[in-house]
Amino acid sequence: MAFTMDKPVYNRIKAVLAEKGKTNNWLADELDMNTNTISKWCRNDMQPRVETLFQIAKALDVDVRELLVSTK
Repeated sequence: MAFTMDKPVYNRIKAVLAEKGKTNNWLADELDMNTNTISKWCRNDMQPRVETLFQIAKALDVDVRELLVSTK
């Protein structure tokens, strides 16, 4: 797990969105969710449920493991 100024980073949603050239608003529309929720995930202030991670992976056309920080 990576740390940014003492805050643990568990997901890579922000990075994968950037890699795919997508925005928080785009993901919010795809998942029919609030943009504030997406922003919290991107800042790692909050984590999505496992089921939601799979929905995000599908929307971004990536393996769900790409959305998580590696432990190895």
